[in-house]
Amino acid sequence: MKGLSFEEEVEPGPGFQLRGDLKGHGLRIAIVASRFNLAITSRLLGGAREGLLTHGLEEKDIALAWVPGSMEVPLVALEMARTGRWDALVCLGAVIRGETAHFDYVAGEAARGVASASRETAVPMAFGILTTDTVEQALERAGGKWGNKGYDAALAAIEMARLLRLLRGMEG
Repeated sequence: MKGLSFEEEVEPGPGFQLRGDLKGHGLRIAIVASRFNLAITSRLLGGAREGLLTHGLEEKDIALAWVPGSMEVPLVALEMARTGRWDALVCLGAVIRGETAHFDYVAGEAARGVASASRETAVPMAFGILTTDTVEQALERAGGKWGNKGYDAALAAIEMARLLRLLRGMEG
């Protein structure tokens, strides 16, 4: 199970609807991945790369930046987005609850930071940072019974990049 299918039915609505597609050809997408919990993030990375490549991106159009941990993902994503070189970014990491409040700070700040960087730059950033209670839950979401959230984040990045291209190409 890799997540929802793009071809699933969408309820018709009034007027017209805008929707990005999953045609990655011609897009440039960067991945920012945390080295912390590498056994998990490397699986997320594999899923993200698979998603990008199977949906039309070429190796030359995918960049990867490694950061020490999930807390550092937003800053590097922001700087990469500011270059104007990328149509979207995929942010990957794994924050696993421990016995202290550290989890709450890192998970919350990573989420806020990625969302803020995306809004500030108007570059879509797919949030593929797992926030789980256990290593087992993280592994289930990094290629286990719950699919691969790296793969899902890659598809979200493609869809958002294509939707924004559509929106930016519309004339008033």
